[in-house]
Amino acid sequence: MLDYKFSIDAIKVNKTFFKKKSRINALVDFNIQIPKGSIYGLLGPNGAGKSTFINILGGLVNKNEGKISICGIDIDTNSKLSKKKIGIVPQELNIDPFFTPYELLELQAGLYGIPKKQRNTEEILHNVGLFEQRDAYARTLSGGMRRRLLVAKAIVHNPEMLILDEPTAGVDVELRANLWNYIRDLNKKGTTICLTTHYLDEAEELCDYISIIDKGKILKDDTKNNLLNIISNKTVSFAVQEKISIPKELDKYNPILKENNLIINYDKQKTTLKSIINILNNNKINFKEINTYESDLEDIFMKIINENDK
Repeated sequence: MLDYKFSIDAIKVNKTFFKKKSRINALVDFNIQIPKGSIYGLLGPNGAGKSTFINILGGLVNKNEGKISICGIDIDTNSKLSKKKIGIVPQELNIDPFFTPYELLELQAGLYGIPKKQRNTEEILHNVGLFEQRDAYARTLSGGMRRRLLVAKAIVHNPEMLILDEPTAGVDVELRANLWNYIRDLNKKGTTICLTTHYLDEAEELCDYISIIDKGKILKDDTKNNLLNIISNKTVSFAVQEKISIPKELDKYNPILKENNLIINYDKQKTTLKSIINILNNNKINFKEINTYESDLEDIFMKIINENDK
């Protein structure tokens, strides 16, 4: 097995399409490094270039310029081996309706040249919750079941990396949670995961690293935690037990007293919640409950996209 640091290493990748004599720059000097063993999120609005990049990895689209390696293998010099290293779950539910899940997985394993004795079809169907439907025609499955079947197809050859393009689109809340758990389990077993998603809470819940993409360019890439620290504003609400006078030491935080709740906004990089609590204690202000609120990934995403549009 090759020793490599990044499951995906892309350097200055460019892709241009022409549509009705118009030039569309789908990817512009696109650089990305996805660490081995991580869960990596690609976020961006429709048309940002996420699916174009994934299609290049899968060999469905040819790049114009740049260099890409998958699990240490250059896709130009050894495209066949590089494709074996990844499994791709597309957005579209492209499943033959006249095959059963069991037949589809057996067929997929055969296309990858996996001998029958080495196939794990029933185990995979168990893992994605489709064992009871193994002999049902794919056309009778619900949308969520078809989405899980796509995941199952993508992992029949035990790839080192799994790429999920909008994996939970059209999936209900319960099945979405089940897919999240399965993605985590695969990652714990050593599979690198790369996913695109429109659900920012999904990226915040799952990802170790995130790249924010717009108009074919990477606007920001960092660890999830570093991204969440971009906006450092935090709000804390204290449920006070009695009528109070707001201490002058809190004036710099523009405090608001509303329905027995003392609401304070502060910069978590300049002060701490503990220091605010100390001010309340020093002024003998009692409280029975504390609620804190801080920026989430949606706030960060909108801030970066809006700055890019200026």
